[in-house]
Amino acid sequence: MRVVVDYDLCESNAVCVRLVPEVFEVRDDDRLRLKQERPPEALRARVEEAVRRCPKRALSLVER
Repeated sequence: MRVVVDYDLCESNAVCVRLVPEVFEVRDDDRLRLKQERPPEALRARVEEAVRRCPKRALSLVER
């Protein structure tokens, strides 16, 4: 799986950071950054929850 962020929609609300800090972080400039674009399968359930709970629907998963 690969995490995709639509930075035009993202408001860096940090919901995803609270759910999966191994994958997401908000930088000092208040912009979201992916720590891992292709997180391990063990994090799948938490990443899927982050995608579902994103208030701006800026996150998605691509299977590959």
